[in-house]
Amino acid sequence: MRTQVVIIGGGPSGLLLSQLLHRKGIDTVVLERQTRDYVLGRIRAGILERGMVALMREAGVAERMDRECFVHDGTVMAYDNESFGVNFKELVDTTVIVYGQTEVTRDLYDAREKMDGKIVFQVQDVVINDLETDKAYVTYRTADGEKRIDCDFVAGCDGFHGVSRQTIPQDIRTEYEKVYPFGWLGVLSETPPVHEELIYANSSRGFALCSMRNEKLSRYYIQCPLSDKVEAWSDQMFWDELKRRIPDEAADSLVTGPSIEKSIAPLRSFVTEPMRWGRLFLCGDAAHIVPPTGAKGLNTAASDVHYLYHGLLQYYGEGDSEGIDRYSEKALARIWKAERFSWWMTSLMHRYPDQTEFDLRIQRAELEFLRENKAAQTVMAENYVGLPY
Repeated sequence: MRTQVVIIGGGPSGLLLSQLLHRKGIDTVVLERQTRDYVLGRIRAGILERGMVALMREAGVAERMDRECFVHDGTVMAYDNESFGVNFKELVDTTVIVYGQTEVTRDLYDAREKMDGKIVFQVQDVVINDLETDKAYVTYRTADGEKRIDCDFVAGCDGFHGVSRQTIPQDIRTEYEKVYPFGWLGVLSETPPVHEELIYANSSRGFALCSMRNEKLSRYYIQCPLSDKVEAWSDQMFWDELKRRIPDEAADSLVTGPSIEKSIAPLRSFVTEPMRWGRLFLCGDAAHIVPPTGAKGLNTAASDVHYLYHGLLQYYGEGDSEGIDRYSEKALARIWKAERFSWWMTSLMHRYPDQTEFDLRIQRAELEFLRENKAAQTVMAENYVGLPY
């Protein structure tokens, strides 16, 4: 088999890249380790920046998103039982939307099927070969045996544990990482959201976040030690702790119910450089990870897709390699800014085991400065809605 671009990973970034390229006549094959149902069963964040929204529309998969999404004009920041709003619409004339990553992925799968997109599920033993030549190829194994695809390029959209990043020799890549000393315990419940906007809460007991998926499905998080086990947290314990961390007004109106999903996620910041080696390009979690505090995970993957998509269009449409040659440079310049914002939000809103009284006073002063200063709010809004590509 031969194709122009092999895409490793059938999550939202790989599917979005495949859909965009297909609509421009560029052939792709997507290789996915799991089944479609498994991929759609993952519970992920749901805040989409303006850039991601624009890409969904360009890919022709935005009809349901535009119809069902929640438009958010801003967010609520809370501390010490006080709260204030940061209005994105007023500050930077831009909004974000809430539309679950699962729904994004489902829309992309449906679109690829309608266009007879080539997706191979349950692949194993993927090996990327001859990336420094013009005869690159990928081998893999399915239930039908060993397979090979010859290609021009490979897009590694297979996440932190995938094969793509590991294919780049260790003496070529440099990795930067910060592991945070806490995790997020998250609960999904079939309950109405406690507020029309997200609530980010800094509490003496630790961070909390009130989010939603739709008008009848809410997502809540609390900071917890990495040593905690999900089984040790009953639903009642979770709701009681959440109420202690959010403003009284929100706690009093919170509708609780049985959890339909509960999990603990560790937090880390991670970047690998470069994001291109030969004919391989890394996208999304294969190249970088952010803590979820700033809602940047899927959105940073989207920015990678933007740069790679346009670079490949330039290459195939004009015979010009400038876009793909500068892919890593362009992508990383934006990624590090998103990493900074996510680190800042995490540092601002969480309690750290080694924080001193001085650290806590600085954290409070930062929150008060943000509350009182329009310029500071504007900077936050610019980053939250997504820096331009």
